[in-house]
Amino acid sequence: MHRPAIKLDTDHAAVKKSKLGVILFIAYTLVYSGFVFIGLVDPELLGLHVLGKQNLSIIYGFGLIVLAIVMGFIYNALCNRLEDKMNEKKESSI
Repeated sequence: MHRPAIKLDTDHAAVKKSKLGVILFIAYTLVYSGFVFIGLVDPELLGLHVLGKQNLSIIYGFGLIVLAIVMGFIYNALCNRLEDKMNEKKESSI
């Protein structure tokens, strides 16, 4: 039968990683809510041409996609750093 390639141990950074995930989720939700708010309050504003021939809705939409990808990389980097730091502390105290 197939088993994990590495031994899975206790994740000492799980609580901090969860908090970080919630913080990033709230930040993204606020930025996305701004997009929805503009659409509800002043939909004509989303049709405003910016950066040449593109309208604000296209720029904002692509910005949301790029932001999600960047936040994913940030989350991964910070989680790796937290795991290394927290697991190192636990191993040195044993």
